[in-house]
Amino acid sequence: MTNSNTPKADPGHRFRGRLFSPILAGATLRERMFACLGALIAIALTGLVCGYFFGQGSHLPLIVAPMGASAVLLFAVPASPLAQPWSIIGGNTISAMMGIIAAHFIHEPIIAIGVGVSLAIAAMSFTRCLHPPGGAAALTAVLGGPAVASWGLLFPFVPVALNSCILVALGILFHKLGRRNYPHVATPAPVNTHQTIDPPSAVRIGFREEDVDAALAKFEETFDIDRGDLSRLLRQVEVEAVVRSHGTVSCADIMSRDVIAVEENATAEKARALLLKHNVRTLPVKDGSGRLIGTVGLRELVQAERLSDHIATAATASPDAPAISLLPDLTDGRTHAVVIVDAGGYVLGLISQTDLLSAMAHMLPEQTPRIAA
Repeated sequence: MTNSNTPKADPGHRFRGRLFSPILAGATLRERMFACLGALIAIALTGLVCGYFFGQGSHLPLIVAPMGASAVLLFAVPASPLAQPWSIIGGNTISAMMGIIAAHFIHEPIIAIGVGVSLAIAAMSFTRCLHPPGGAAALTAVLGGPAVASWGLLFPFVPVALNSCILVALGILFHKLGRRNYPHVATPAPVNTHQTIDPPSAVRIGFREEDVDAALAKFEETFDIDRGDLSRLLRQVEVEAVVRSHGTVSCADIMSRDVIAVEENATAEKARALLLKHNVRTLPVKDGSGRLIGTVGLRELVQAERLSDHIATAATASPDAPAISLLPDLTDGRTHAVVIVDAGGYVLGLISQTDLLSAMAHMLPEQTPRIAA
């Protein structure tokens, strides 16, 4: 028997919720506003530069329509393989050339537009510069009218390649000012830093690269994400799942608080002496006010004369962070300790690989009954 007072789900509401939800993973309002600003500046400046150097008029459009679509990829999804510099420049230019060729040899417009776009896809695929707006560039070349005809074989280069180069240059500058990774470089897969044939410790359990390849083969679909980024995402998902399961122990619970550190103006000899005396592999380096600058290790200081020449960027965490979240850093084959700092950058403690291993050993008994069940 159903309760008439129970609110019923509204299918229309669910549909509207799906309709207006973000269609890209990780999309935020801030990122979209950043993309809007970037596209506004880049498209306007591209047209302005072209107009300044080549003048305005029907003989040369300031900017070709596919640049609008290229700007969407460049600023809204800059990590996409389809939005990288060679994809934008090569994809648009090569596709426009395919359109010119199709229009030259095929005089029936309906057939020419189909052949132009299909040739563009094939050419972009073989030259590794697949770029969706390239299809529009091919269509523009086939159906562009007098402005395209007047330039003939030069049209793929002026204005298409010119527009693309200016747009990419402005995109690189804009993303650099915004401290974003563009051109996007996927984080390399973990490697064994000990130069042995064993796989790195971080990938000895869990999924392997061949598992990713096998999964992609079974889906029989193409995904708009770099394969390296996909592996990195999956490994982070594993870490997040572990943190959720074992996140009750914080960094503050297990960190060493009596941290051996050195001032930035200390000698390399003093730093070596501290490392050897206290039998530690990582030594935090502080500035005059006590804030963390970086770290040094014994290997870097073996023959060093100046400490400042060998200070490396420190792996850091906050005291409230789950201790298990340090696992990726402490198993990368390079990092031996994570420095725990407050919001001001002052050193509060340090967690070594041994500290984390000991903490994980204490977590295991809590899981034993659950595993047995």
